[in-house]
Amino acid sequence: MIYSQEEFHLLINPGDVGEYVILTGDPGRVARIAGELAEPEFVKSNREFTIYNGKLDGTRVTVCSTGIGGPSTVIALEELVHCGSHTFIRVGTCGGMDVDVLGGDLVIATGAIRAEGTSREYLPIEFPAVANFDVVDALRRAAKNAGYRFHTGVVQSKDSFYGQHDPDSSGASNMLNANWEAWLKGGALGSEMECAAMFCAAALRKVRAGGIVTSLGNQTRRKLGLPDTMDFDLSQVIHCAVEAMRILIREDALRQTE
Repeated sequence: MIYSQEEFHLLINPGDVGEYVILTGDPGRVARIAGELAEPEFVKSNREFTIYNGKLDGTRVTVCSTGIGGPSTVIALEELVHCGSHTFIRVGTCGGMDVDVLGGDLVIATGAIRAEGTSREYLPIEFPAVANFDVVDALRRAAKNAGYRFHTGVVQSKDSFYGQHDPDSSGASNMLNANWEAWLKGGALGSEMECAAMFCAAALRKVRAGGIVTSLGNQTRRKLGLPDTMDFDLSQVIHCAVEAMRILIREDALRQTE
């Protein structure tokens, strides 16, 4: 469904944004990501949402910030879908969980643990939060082509940042600690705050979504006394998202000519 009136939060209309969108939490990252595109231009800024447009292979690509967490992320996704967007890649950060995920490693999410509340207002909890296969494949190819160290698998999406980093101070500490151990046993790679809500909302709205995050560090390694190097460089994760979007644009164009 395409809406004709200005969107309530993003303040955009159909025609203002592209069909392909890179989402990122921090508004401060938007101009930097857009700088990787041709002809970057500012579109709009309101609340936590800052929007730029640019081009890849002549196709308009939008970069939009979402703020922190599921609620604002799916507000952005919903309003962008209203305006014609259909393909989304989330670019962000995570805390490493699996001991093999080092600071600076990339994590491509194939699915997300729904340890948050937003996705439950889209689909019942039994419905899995999974990324679109084409987007995951493009992200893997982009990371592999660049020679970056990356992991592919499940991430944990949460609502409480400090529930992860300081669970023992919570009144729900028993639940938080038990669940964390379960996620680790299941092979969860990293903890972040947006993928589950985004994947479920995208599934319901019949659009494509995937996510790639960079690990800032790994608290599991610290807990075990293993070396843990913190790494806040976003260059690789941004490059992979842009190149994956380029792959998707090119392959979509090829399909249209077949």
